[in-house]
Amino acid sequence: MSMDGRGRALDNAFCERVWRYVKYEDVYLRDYITGRDLAQGMTRYFNFYNHEHPHQSLGYTVPAAVHFQRAVLLN
Repeated sequence: MSMDGRGRALDNAFCERVWRYVKYEDVYLRDYITGRDLAQGMTRYFNFYNHEHPHQSLGYTVPAAVHFQRAVLLN
């Protein structure tokens, strides 16, 4: 599926940035051997990325805090 449609450029840039972090902060450092090891590693990494890793663009808060705060405000 093409990501070149209207309004998709920023979506693609975000995805590319996330996968760059995943590769350089985890995959290349751990050199997973099996698919099971990779799946467990990705679970661990995304838990870290969403709940422990502060993001500059979010005012140095973690994505989960921003997401759940917004979810509470919408209810």
